[in-house]
Amino acid sequence: MPGYANDLTLATRLADAADAITTARFRALDLTFERKPDRTPVTDADTAVEDALRGVLSAERPGDVVAGEERGGTAGAEGRAWVIDPIDGTKNFLRGVPVWATLIALVEDGTPVVGMISAPLLGRRWWAASGDGAFSRDSAGERRLSVSGVSSLEDAYLSTTDLNSWTQYHSRERYLALTEACWENRGLGDFWHYCLVAEGALDVAAEAIVNPWDVAAAQVLVTEAGGRFSDLKGEARFDGGNALATNGHLHDAALAILQG
Repeated sequence: MPGYANDLTLATRLADAADAITTARFRALDLTFERKPDRTPVTDADTAVEDALRGVLSAERPGDVVAGEERGGTAGAEGRAWVIDPIDGTKNFLRGVPVWATLIALVEDGTPVVGMISAPLLGRRWWAASGDGAFSRDSAGERRLSVSGVSSLEDAYLSTTDLNSWTQYHSRERYLALTEACWENRGLGDFWHYCLVAEGALDVAAEAIVNPWDVAAAQVLVTEAGGRFSDLKGEARFDGGNALATNGHLHDAALAILQG
């Protein structure tokens, strides 16, 4: 893997460190949380993970920028930046639902080139590096990922995170039109539906609102698995404020419906 072998090794170490903290705090009786200005929750586990990862990166990659959900920072158009979501799916984490993950991405000159997604309570981990493909590991072992070959929306499996978000941030009617065009739809949400697109289990995942740390790792995972990732304007970016991931065959058709 030219160029990013050492970075992927470091991302693996970061994921291991995060998993040690999150698994210890999951369902802990003394878990504390606050609400941020946007009303989303942040737990003591979120901040502990981000602080721990920042500490490792400060020592291992002192010249790189770090941008995280809880402590701030921005991945610019030039240079290297590690983009971190310490717990993606914090609402699940708070409620005792085991579908949450730590997301770690390396962004180089504005493009995600390494992605690591670790969901310890699912026993799953997904990763990718630019030019080297996408992979996952679970109890059955490690495998290389490839998106589905579904070529018609009427045969497609679709997911979003929160239907209500389409009303506020884009168009509920446009999303419902997409559900009607597809064979089946679910609300699997957050990191998981992007991983399932990369695996070929889902064909389309769409969100009306995302933050950069929500999808930087997902972008490189989906694209390295052979799919397409863009914002709802069709631009291949993780910082456009919304997201569409597909197997590639369905991307233009899904965009056309969502754009109306």
